[in-house]
Amino acid sequence: MELWSNDFSEGEPIPGEFAFCLPHAEQHATFGPNRNPHLAWSGLPEGTRSLAVICHDRHAPTKPDDVNVEGREIPEDLSRTDFFHWLLVGLSPEITEIGTAACSDGVTEGGKGDKSPFGCQEGVNDYTGWFAGDSDMAGDYHGYDGPCPPWNDSLVHHYVFTLFALDTESLELPDRFGGADARAAIEGHVLASADITGTYTLNPRLS
Repeated sequence: MELWSNDFSEGEPIPGEFAFCLPHAEQHATFGPNRNPHLAWSGLPEGTRSLAVICHDRHAPTKPDDVNVEGREIPEDLSRTDFFHWLLVGLSPEITEIGTAACSDGVTEGGKGDKSPFGCQEGVNDYTGWFAGDSDMAGDYHGYDGPCPPWNDSLVHHYVFTLFALDTESLELPDRFGGADARAAIEGHVLASADITGTYTLNPRLS
């Protein structure tokens, strides 16, 4: 099974067009176009009954007090965890690609709704928790929301887009599910998987 994108290449930087945040000279970061990148695939294994797409940042800092603090840079060796940016499950195996901006085109304060253009379930990404205490931004962030790593992070972040071919048409997931829920639900149902990884940073020293 093969997965690719027309919008970025394996191991290369993700263009700002697909980011939640762009660098800003005075305030460090500003909202970006936040369009989902194109993804396409081929070679699904026999018996595939549905597909799932998960995108996660594998370098999210585990100490939020270090994030975006003037005069401080987050060290590379700080412990890291996954931050989920996109969760799709129940995608039909007849679909062979997701077009650029098909699922996201701009930042929606408070989060987009849970209606997918592909008729599948879209989980809540981790901006839901990140903005929970922000009166202007709080809400359920369904679907794709792109990179916005800390602007003071000394580590370039890696965003992994993974396609899973599943042996079941549907998964027992609630309407509001997260990344850990999706991973647990697909366990034991994966026939094959493929991934593509892009990088992103808001740290001008690393750009």
